[in-house]
Amino acid sequence: MKKAKLGLATQILIGLILGIIVGAVFYGNPAVSVYLQPIGDIFLRLIKMIVVPIVFSALVVGIAGAGDIKQVGKLGGKTILYFEMVTTVAIVLGLIIANVFHPGTGINMSSLAKTNISSYMQTTQTVAHHSFADTFVNIVPTNIVDSLAKGDMLAIIFFSVMFGLGVSAIGEKGKPVLQFCQGTADAMFWVTNQIMKVAPFGVFALIGITVSKFGVKSLIPLGKLAITTYGAMIFFVLVVLGLVAKIAGTSIISIIKILKGELILAYSTASSETVLPKIMEKMEKFGCPKSIATFVVPTGYSFNLDGSTLYQAIAAIFIAQMYGIHLSIIQQINLVIVLMLTSKGIAGVPGVSFVVLLATLGSVGIPVEGLAFIAGIDRILDMARTAVNVCGNSLAVVIISKWEGRYDAKKGQEYFQSISAEKNAA
Repeated sequence: MKKAKLGLATQILIGLILGIIVGAVFYGNPAVSVYLQPIGDIFLRLIKMIVVPIVFSALVVGIAGAGDIKQVGKLGGKTILYFEMVTTVAIVLGLIIANVFHPGTGINMSSLAKTNISSYMQTTQTVAHHSFADTFVNIVPTNIVDSLAKGDMLAIIFFSVMFGLGVSAIGEKGKPVLQFCQGTADAMFWVTNQIMKVAPFGVFALIGITVSKFGVKSLIPLGKLAITTYGAMIFFVLVVLGLVAKIAGTSIISIIKILKGELILAYSTASSETVLPKIMEKMEKFGCPKSIATFVVPTGYSFNLDGSTLYQAIAAIFIAQMYGIHLSIIQQINLVIVLMLTSKGIAGVPGVSFVVLLATLGSVGIPVEGLAFIAGIDRILDMARTAVNVCGNSLAVVIISKWEGRYDAKKGQEYFQSISAEKNAA
C-alpha cells in the first residue's frame, strides 16, 4: 500500500493550526517567544538570504534574452501603468467600504489598549519627505554593493536590467557571464526548494508567537475593523482581481489554486519575501516568459501593494470615524492622492503600511495618535494584506504577459492540469 504524502501546502497549514493552538494555550506566556522566536527568525533569515541572489541572477538571464532596451522600456512602462491603475482601484474601494460600513463609528476609545508606536516615528520622518520624484531618483543606485547588502529591491532591479542589457549587447563575450547567472539562478532555486521543506516549522513558530502575544481578546474591541478589512480583502481578490483576470482570459481561482502553498506561507509569515522566489518560478511554469516573471514580481514588491493600500484607506477612515472627524469628498480625494504617492517604492521598510499611514494621516487632519489603538492587531491585519499583495502580483505577471502577446496558454493549461492531477493523486 502506497503511503500518502502530505503536500507542502498541507504541511504549512498543519503548522499554522498547531501554531494557533500552542499560542492560544500559552497566551501571555513569554516562554513562547523565548523558544519559538529563534526558529521563526532563522526561517525568515533563510528567505532573505536567497531573495537578492535570485532576483539579480534571474533578472539578468531574463533581460539578456528579452531583447533591446526599447522592449524592456516598453515592458517597464506597461507594468508601472497597470500597477498604478490597480492600486488606485484598491484605495478607492477601501474608502467606499469604510464609508459604507463605518467600522470606526461608536468605538469607545477608553476600552482600547494603546500600543507604543514610537519605533515607527523615526522612519516616518524619512517617508514624510519621500516624494514621487524621490522614488524614481532612488531607483538608480550610487553603490550597487551597498544596495545588494541592504536588499534595496528597486535599485537591484535597475542594476540587474542594465547589466542584463549589457550582457546581451556584447554578444559572444557575454555568454560566460550569462551561463554563470543561469547557473546561479538554478542553484538558488534548488536552495529555495530545500528551505521550503522547513517552512511548516517557521510558520508554526511565527504564528504561535503572534497568537500568544495578542490572543483572541485583543480582536474583540476592534472586531469590526478586522471583519471589515478581511471582507474587503476577499471582495477585492474575488471580484476586482477576478474581473481583471476574466477580462484577460484567465481565472483568479486558478492562480489561487496554483499558489495555495505560497499564499498560506505569505499569510502566516506576513512577509511577501518568503514567497517571492517561488512565485517567479511558478508563474513561469504557468506560461509567462522568464523575462516578464522575473521583472514584474520584484517590481510589484515595491509598486503593486494592493492589499496594503486597500488596508491603509480603510484604517485612515476608521481612525477618523473613531475620533468623530467627518472627511469631505475633497479631503478623501486628497487622501487617495497622498496614499498613491507615499506608498510607492518603500516596501523594504519594516511595518511599511504603518509607516505610510503615519506619514499620510496628518495631511488630511486625522490624529496620528489613533494608530496606537490599532497597532496591537496590526499583525493580524498584515497577514491578510500580504496574501492579497501576493495574489495581485501573481496576476500582474499574467496580465503583462498577455498584454505583451507572449503568454503561452497551452503551457499554462498543462501546468494547471498537472497541479490538479497531483492534488487528486494525493
